[in-house]
Amino acid sequence: MDSLSTIYYGNSLKQWLISGGIILGSLIAGKMLYWLFNRVFKQLTKKTETKLDDIIVDMIEEPIVAILVIIGSWYAIDLLTFTEAVGNFIDKSLGAAITLTVTWLIIRLIDAIIEEYVVPLTEKTETDFDDQILPIARRGFKGVAWIIGIIVALNNAGFDVMALIAGLGIGGLALAMAAKDTVSNFFGSLTVFVDQPFKINDRIVIAGYDGFIDEIGLRSTRLRTLEGRTVTIPNAKFTDGIVENISSEPSRKVSLKLGLTYDMDAQKVSEAMNLLKEINAGNSNTEDRTIIGFTEFGDFALGILFIYYIKPGEDIIQTQTNINLEILEKFASKGLEFAFPTQTIHSITS
Repeated sequence: MDSLSTIYYGNSLKQWLISGGIILGSLIAGKMLYWLFNRVFKQLTKKTETKLDDIIVDMIEEPIVAILVIIGSWYAIDLLTFTEAVGNFIDKSLGAAITLTVTWLIIRLIDAIIEEYVVPLTEKTETDFDDQILPIARRGFKGVAWIIGIIVALNNAGFDVMALIAGLGIGGLALAMAAKDTVSNFFGSLTVFVDQPFKINDRIVIAGYDGFIDEIGLRSTRLRTLEGRTVTIPNAKFTDGIVENISSEPSRKVSLKLGLTYDMDAQKVSEAMNLLKEINAGNSNTEDRTIIGFTEFGDFALGILFIYYIKPGEDIIQTQTNINLEILEKFASKGLEFAFPTQTIHSITS
C-alpha cells in the first residue's frame, strides 16, 4: 500500500489511478451512451409520426458523447494537483474543446433540419434561384458558426481575441494580395447570380468544356462533362469568359442534305419533298415549321435540303434517329433511291 502513496509529478500513484479510472469510465460511459442512441433512442423515434426527433437523435449522438467524455476527463484532471500555469492551461483547453463541440452539435443539428425540411421546399418551387442560393447559404451558415465558435473558444482559452483581430490589420495588405483570386472568384459568383447566364442542370460550353452544371458555389462551379467527369471552374472565368448556354436554345435546328439519283423525274422529287413534310408532321418531338427545297443539281445527285427543328427538352439523338429511319423506310417503299458517287466510262473505238 505504501507504493500507492508514492508521489509522481506532484500527485500520489493512488490519485493518478483514480483519475485514470474516471477517464476510462468516461470513455466506457460514452461508448454505452452511443450504444443507447443507436439501439434504443433511434428505435423509439422511428415509431413516432414526425421525423424531427429522428433527426435530432441522429445528429446529437456523437457530439453529446464527445461532451460527456470531455467533462469526465476534466473532472478527473481537476482531482490532480498541478502548478497554477499547467492547471490554467488544462482548464482553458478543455473549456475551448467543449465550446467547439457544442458548435459542432449546433451546426449538425441545423444543417440536418435544412436538409430535411428546407431542401424539399426549394425543389418544389418553379424558380431555380433558391436551388442555387441554398447551398451557398448553408456553407455561409457553417462558416459563420465555426468562426463564432472559434472566437468564443479562443476567448475561453484566455486569448485576447480583439488584439488578434486587430493584429490582422498589420498583414492586411499581404492577405489581400494572397486572396486576390478568392475575391475575383467571389465577384464571379455574383455575376452568375445577377446575370444568370445559366442555372443548375443547364448544359453549357465554357473554356472548351461541354457539360451540365451540378453545383454553383462562392468560389467555383462544378460542371459534369458529357463523359461523366467533374470539372471545377473558378467563378472568375465567368466574368470575362464566353459562356454558351446550350439549354437555353429555343429549339435544335437540324439540317439534312439528301441526294436522289438522276433517273428521278420532277414528280418523284416532289413526292420526296412531300414525304419529308409528312415525316416531320408525324413526329411529336419536332416543331411544325420546316424548310424543304430542291436545291441543286449535284455531280452525282439531285440535292434536296431538309431542315427541321427539335423541340426543347426532347431527346435530340433519338429524334434524329427516328426521323432518319422513317426517311429510309418511306423512301424505299416509294421507290425513291438515294444516289452515291458513280462514274461512267465511255470507250472510243476507232
